[in-house]
Amino acid sequence: MKYRSLFYLILAVCLCSCSHSQKFNNRAEAIAAQIHDPDSKYVVVACHRGDWRNYPENSAMAIESIIRMGADIMELDLKMTKDSVLVLSHDYTIDRCMTGSGRVDDYTYDELMKFNLKRAHGVKSDTTHILTLEQALTICKDRICVNIDQGYEYYDKVIEIAERLGVTEQILIKGKKSIREVAENEARHTHNVMYMPIVDVQKEAGMALFNSYLSGNVVPLAYEVCWQSEDGTFEDACRKIIAQGSKIWVNTIWASLCGGNGNDDDAAFQADDPASVYQRYLDNGVSMIQTDRPELLIGFLKKKGRHTL
Repeated sequence: MKYRSLFYLILAVCLCSCSHSQKFNNRAEAIAAQIHDPDSKYVVVACHRGDWRNYPENSAMAIESIIRMGADIMELDLKMTKDSVLVLSHDYTIDRCMTGSGRVDDYTYDELMKFNLKRAHGVKSDTTHILTLEQALTICKDRICVNIDQGYEYYDKVIEIAERLGVTEQILIKGKKSIREVAENEARHTHNVMYMPIVDVQKEAGMALFNSYLSGNVVPLAYEVCWQSEDGTFEDACRKIIAQGSKIWVNTIWASLCGGNGNDDDAAFQADDPASVYQRYLDNGVSMIQTDRPELLIGFLKKKGRHTL
């Protein structure tokens, strides 16, 4: 987590004020700079498990596809094999996404490599196999940032791999962890990945976590905000986050994460104009969006002048 004392905030403003003219070594570095800049108008596009509509989710091809599209973040989930290898898998079992069955941790990595990944419609892919975190980070290195959704429990292992590959500053990890727990984990390492709290602002536990960060002596880089229905809670949360100096991440992948039907990617896809869905997020200060329809969202943002590095 980036602990933002008053001095840090002043330094960050000075650095970000010249970020538009600054030359970066690679695209991932430029994206990370936008994530760190609370005043940036650039909208960061995160792709949910890669381009899973066209390739097996979390596969090398799914990652390469979103890089070609111009997306900014590859979102992924982690599980650990029987022999302690971190691999990309949303589910605890392999039944849905692979040609085998059982739990990921029932198998060694070599045993998992005997199975093939399946496409979204359940058809076997002849040449694709499960990726390790190290393989995925190697593909993404310097080209696109990475968001680890499920996987905070493997924090120490993630840092070890990221440091060895030189991609620590290109990774954003998120979770529903307290300030204290995050601080204790980060204290064990010289370098840490970015951290973002997930707050469900219409649930008691989510609001308690949100309030703890609002009143604590830290300013997160961003909050992932989830809500289930429209009652003004989302807009109120956005105002508080912007006032604190953080960025706002929303998930348009499922209606249940962004206020209900009519607010998600599918609604934008079916609409005559995707602005009827996406514009309200920009109006509320959202500058990080996780999507299942990256080409649609990127096209909308480019027309608005909000997705050009």
